[in-house]
Amino acid sequence: MNAPDRHIPKAAAKLLSGNAACAQGAIDAGCKFFAGYPITPSSEIAERLSTMLPAAGGVFIQMEDEIAAMAAVVGASMGGVKSLTATSGPGFSLKQENIGYAAGAEIPCVIVNVMRGGPSTGMPTRPSQADIFQTRYGSHGDYPMIVLAPASAREIYNETIRAFDLAELCRTPVILLYDQVIAQSSETVALGGRTSVHATRKWASGPREAYKPYAADADLIPPMPRPGDGYRTHTTGLTHSETGFPSQDPEIVTRNLGRLYAKLDRHRDLIDSYEAVRCEDAEVVIVAIGISARAARRAVDACRAEGKKVGLFRPVTLWPFPEIALREATRNAKAILVPELNIGQLRLEIERQLRDRRVEGLHLISGEPITPAQIAAAASKLASEV
Repeated sequence: MNAPDRHIPKAAAKLLSGNAACAQGAIDAGCKFFAGYPITPSSEIAERLSTMLPAAGGVFIQMEDEIAAMAAVVGASMGGVKSLTATSGPGFSLKQENIGYAAGAEIPCVIVNVMRGGPSTGMPTRPSQADIFQTRYGSHGDYPMIVLAPASAREIYNETIRAFDLAELCRTPVILLYDQVIAQSSETVALGGRTSVHATRKWASGPREAYKPYAADADLIPPMPRPGDGYRTHTTGLTHSETGFPSQDPEIVTRNLGRLYAKLDRHRDLIDSYEAVRCEDAEVVIVAIGISARAARRAVDACRAEGKKVGLFRPVTLWPFPEIALREATRNAKAILVPELNIGQLRLEIERQLRDRRVEGLHLISGEPITPAQIAAAASKLASEV
């Protein structure tokens, strides 16, 4: 995965905030529907798309609340178009019921969550990284979730496009997760050379009378009915059989829920993305996302300048977590440092993955970003102790 852009020729570059890059990425991905409700620090996405989408032949709707916005996105996707919503912590909480519906009914869509301080109303204009677990486990029940965590405006652009690709390919909601600092900071980026799997939605074909909306073949992904093609379908949030109608048959329920996980496992080669920096000989590996990873990159350079063998592992795909890549990047490490803007959520996942290693956290919950100097000091101290 490419590092944040540096020294880009002016002719090939634009000055964009993270939120602006997200809006442009959505347009370039073919998004044709946005429903949302204004909430800091994500509102610039809606503001830009309110003019960009109609100009591109799409539809923009400001809904009465966050619940309705998520419901509208699900409905638009069922109507056959690529659909997006954007929000922040309190709004993301309100969307959870319909996110769970989208996961269970296998409705492709993209949800942007720009993290701010919490809980509750919290700090609307301050950064946080405390929604890591909520993106994975926010709705009730068992279901998988794809969560992408970009760390620059350029990467937000690329990952927005990839989010739509993965949503369409895997027939699932995909969450794009980044923090307030990256969302509202502007940087010079080049938008060319994006990475995309160029996925298209799998549409139903064959005899209409034989169509079952949740019957999957070898790729484990059921084809969706294209509106107007004449396929009869039934969609529900209840556990259901291949017909789409409710079922509580234990064998059917087990098979269907298991397939939700298995279809993502089948496509991990496209889903997983990460960056490993100077990890080959690292005795201490820093694991971080978002603005904390940006600071960690500078901390790695500072530690290396002092002769300390420190590296950085940055999961771009946060969920499902790229555990094989993590183990490979940390194979020579004696200790792991996890800097994050929360009380230790990512650290808990790293401890689960690397139970045989020393894992330390560097947690800041004041509403301020962690500085490179703070990370470098913690990594240097850890390196001297292992």
